[in-house]
Amino acid sequence: QVQLVESGGGLAQAGDSLRLSCAVSGISFNRYTMAWFLQAPGKEREFVAALHDSTYYADSVKGRFTISRDNAKNTLYLQMNSLKPEDTDLYFCAAQRFGYPIRLTISYDYWGQGTRVTVSS
Repeated sequence: QVQLVESGGGLAQAGDSLRLSCAVSGISFNRYTMAWFLQAPGKEREFVAALHDSTYYADSVKGRFTISRDNAKNTLYLQMNSLKPEDTDLYFCAAQRFGYPIRLTISYDYWGQGTRVTVSS
């Protein structure tokens, strides 16, 4: 059974940092492209960052967020610095085996349940 379990969300103030984690089991983690998406209420999921051989970021988070992975621990991370109130959302990690477009939700095979980040001004 494939499981992606996010953690690390919570309350923060503008300018603070948070680190999200995504623990993955049931797949060969190091063979998968991993990504983070966010979703605001009533909206579609949006791409945040992805990592395979290279890293990719949405323009809104470039320079503030860093995606990384520890293949020995089967864990994906998202270091979020200089948080802004507009970063408030539900954050999901996702995994895809093949090289489909990384910014599209339809490209991903597995999803976690999400972890909520709330940033106050």
